[in-house]
Amino acid sequence: MLTSLRIRNFKAWEDTGPIRFAPLTVLFGANSAGKTSIPQLLLLLKQTAESSDRRRALHLGDERSLVDAGTFEDVVHGHDLSRSLEFELSWLLDGERTYYNPASGERYDGDALAFHARLGADSRHRPEVEHFRYELLQRGKGVLDLSMQQRNAVEDSEPEFELSSERYDLKRFPGRAGPLPPPLRFYGFPPEAQLLYPNAAFTADFVFELERMLTSIYYVGPLREYPKRLYLWSGEVPEHVGERGDRAVECILASGERAFSFAPGQPEKQLPELVAERLRAMRLIDNFDIRPIAPHRREYEVLVRTGPKSPEVKLTDVGFGVSQVLPVIVECLYVPRRSIVIFEQPEIHLHPSVQADLADLFVDAIRAEEDGKPRECQFIIESHSEHFLRRLQRRIAEEALSEQDAALYFVHTGADGARLEELDVDAYGNIRNWPEGFFGDEMADLVARTEAQARRMQSRDGE
Repeated sequence: MLTSLRIRNFKAWEDTGPIRFAPLTVLFGANSAGKTSIPQLLLLLKQTAESSDRRRALHLGDERSLVDAGTFEDVVHGHDLSRSLEFELSWLLDGERTYYNPASGERYDGDALAFHARLGADSRHRPEVEHFRYELLQRGKGVLDLSMQQRNAVEDSEPEFELSSERYDLKRFPGRAGPLPPPLRFYGFPPEAQLLYPNAAFTADFVFELERMLTSIYYVGPLREYPKRLYLWSGEVPEHVGERGDRAVECILASGERAFSFAPGQPEKQLPELVAERLRAMRLIDNFDIRPIAPHRREYEVLVRTGPKSPEVKLTDVGFGVSQVLPVIVECLYVPRRSIVIFEQPEIHLHPSVQADLADLFVDAIRAEEDGKPRECQFIIESHSEHFLRRLQRRIAEEALSEQDAALYFVHTGADGARLEELDVDAYGNIRNWPEGFFGDEMADLVARTEAQARRMQSRDGE
């Protein structure tokens, strides 16, 4: 699980400041305020880690990638290529790690990792690594670190790098002098690092843990697919519902015998049953079923009843909201354990009451279990919904959601760029620092309506 993030010189952000991440992290703000850029950076890091080109420092995107951010000049704050893009993030490991210095026998134990990188523009205006650093943490305190940074760059030549550490005595192999070649991607030590420093074998483990965290990130966008009359499934097991939610039905079919519960102690059920229960709880349908059109066929139809006595109809013949919320429900349970899921405007096209119910879905999903074990998934949500926020406030007041399990932010925009403010929510769900114009000015609308009513009544009385 991500625990913190800080970004400098990325798009609208000169500096986000430290961002605390919780199991449920929600970003609110006006359109074009800069809130999308925060999860977008995580997606850029993910697609770089998954790129086949290990020499590219940062994969800014193309028509096949999750994000297409354009050129490095497009993403640097103020389009100023003299600035360096920086980011630092930390995340919890799946269990404690132990490392030893084979030369001294010293031991290093940690339960989390932190990573910092700084990228500048090369002579061709492409991103190149200037510096990166890993740090092993134990209860938030650094215990082991390793950095790779550029030496003095020489124009028109490939940059040279060196390895260093503040807490670890690196031993260079006798007789092997010279610098290191550039990193692999923005975070990877070249193979020469372990050849030159034989007691730095843990570099591979640090890289593996970062890649494992980045590849555990999934994204579901706001523009989800329209429902279909027939769905094809040939037995493939999808990774997740897809950026447009178009594989939600396949995920349900592929979930097989997997069993889940939304809270410890609850009986576990298979995914189709839990999906149907949640849709009923949202008052969208009464019954939900996926059936092949005939035995041993690859074509499936999704059939629903909107009420106990209603006829069974295809998903295409009911309201649009069911098909929009279905991928969100499925994704919350289907993705692998310890996944980080980014949802952009999950409430889009949904009735206000269903928007509020979505908040309950996420509150339940952060406590979900599979096969009796906590799933420990994290959800990062970009939202415009006041109803979503109000339900979260209510659940905090009811002690169904702790203040530590939720991190709520508002993104301000101004002449100097974006500014992030964490909402100060007390134990009773009250927001102490409610931003001006958060969801419009309700009181101003009420006053204006009252004044308009009075003017019309005066005008009518004067006739």
